Amino acid sequence: MNRLYYGDNLDVLRGCIDDESVDLIYLDPPFNSQATYNVLFKSTAGENSRAQIEAFGDTWHWGDEAELAFDGVMSSGSTDAAEMLRAMRSFLKENDMMAYLCMMSIRLLELHRVLRATGSIYLHCDPTASHYLKILIDGIFGKESFRNEIIWRRTRAHNDTKLTRFGAIHDTVLYYSKSDKRIFNRIHTARSDEAPATHDLYTHTDGNVYRKGDCRAPGGRGPRYEWNGHIQHWRFTEDERRRLENEGRIVYSRTGMPRVLRPVDLKKGPPLQDIWSDIDAPNSGSAETLGYPTQKPLALLSRIIESSSNEGDIILDPFCGCGTAIHAAQKLKRQWIGIDITHLAISLIEKRLKDAFPGIQYEVHGTPKDVEGARDLAARDKYQFQWWAVSLVNAVPFAGKKKGADSGIDGLIYFKPEGRATEKAIVSVKGGENVNVSMVRDLAHVVDRENAKIGVFITLADSTGPMRTEAVKAGYYETLYGKYPKIQILTIRELFAGKQPDIPLVDASAFKKAPKESQGDQDPLPF
Repeated sequence: MNRLYYGDNLDVLRGCIDDESVDLIYLDPPFNSQATYNVLFKSTAGENSRAQIEAFGDTWHWGDEAELAFDGVMSSGSTDAAEMLRAMRSFLKENDMMAYLCMMSIRLLELHRVLRATGSIYLHCDPTASHYLKILIDGIFGKESFRNEIIWRRTRAHNDTKLTRFGAIHDTVLYYSKSDKRIFNRIHTARSDEAPATHDLYTHTDGNVYRKGDCRAPGGRGPRYEWNGHIQHWRFTEDERRRLENEGRIVYSRTGMPRVLRPVDLKKGPPLQDIWSDIDAPNSGSAETLGYPTQKPLALLSRIIESSSNEGDIILDPFCGCGTAIHAAQKLKRQWIGIDITHLAISLIEKRLKDAFPGIQYEVHGTPKDVEGARDLAARDKYQFQWWAVSLVNAVPFAGKKKGADSGIDGLIYFKPEGRATEKAIVSVKGGENVNVSMVRDLAHVVDRENAKIGVFITLADSTGPMRTEAVKAGYYETLYGKYPKIQILTIRELFAGKQPDIPLVDASAFKKAPKESQGDQDPLPF
């Protein structure tokens, strides 16, 4: 069942995910924050490189696609969702926020379809749009399906002296279930060392510790009668009261007010509440940080998955980014499905999974499996093709300038030719059908300009005789342990066949590596 999909999550949901086949959905969609996010990679010195990759533009604009999404909700058959979205459009008009809400609405309808009756959905958002999203989910899942608005304190404080408002340090996670039959596993927080001194605890004659709880019914909703001189609305009927008294479960305060004894596990803290302040966002010094801009901590996703699923259940993340939800699901022995719209994200997730779970097995859909598939990708999106092709040679993607400006560098391979100083190879990708000798010559110039040692020319089209001759003319890069062609030409067909660049001692540390999980967490799932 473990599957990664490259593509628009709406298309994947409609074409690949069956009705009521998913047990838990977590989504962290890009917020409407007018930001462009980059993925960072390590330089040869181990620091964040100025060579960054634009992972996605977190900006939504009103246009044909938003209008199409709006029409899709109107014709979806979900009257409440349609009326809610129509009212929002009347209020917000056709602007960026409305575009964002339309795009989310049509996807939330599909997510509702694929979720089992016992399933839950957790939507991670920030205050920019959380209030609008909650109204939308009320319309799609029903307001009675709302369970919690979880406040996650992602950072401690902002010390910026220029702040003209209170520091924004939290995200919102909206938790809904599809029905009252939802899976929910209670999680307890760590018990405070001061808890015995600050809570009303009672050691019974049976030797066990109990907490003295209130017998009065909240809100005056329980049966009303006289109990030990007090007339109140009580939590218990008179028959239940007598049973508790016979069991020795009732004690009385100095004023005669009855208190019920509830068992206490001194090793366990109170149940988890809806404010989570014990998990910080990954920072630059965290071992789990991979450089993805919106990366969430593994502990946060583990908590959500443990709360609302069981071993073997299917977890879906339709905006899977760098794959934290997938990592957590695998570690907790769940099945999983991840979807992302960039080949860069899919490549990062694949590497993360292989680092953390050696020998893991899963399927990847939507990435080219043959030359024709690669040709189709190149025709649709040359940047996605470049990122995918670069991943075939385990190179670090490179984008030192804005899209459209060609620096002659699409990727970098770091290596240690003699086990000490780190050198680099330049990767250049060509997805067109017309490749020629001048392109090989240009790569040789880029290699010299960048003080690199090797150039790797990846081409979708077959290489020509003159191109191969030009590559040979560039000569060799020589080390104490051998010599390597300075310019190497590899076709996509050859890469599919398993051929790789001839480069000594590739330095895998150029990628930020996910820590390997313990052996017990690497056992293959029994399905």
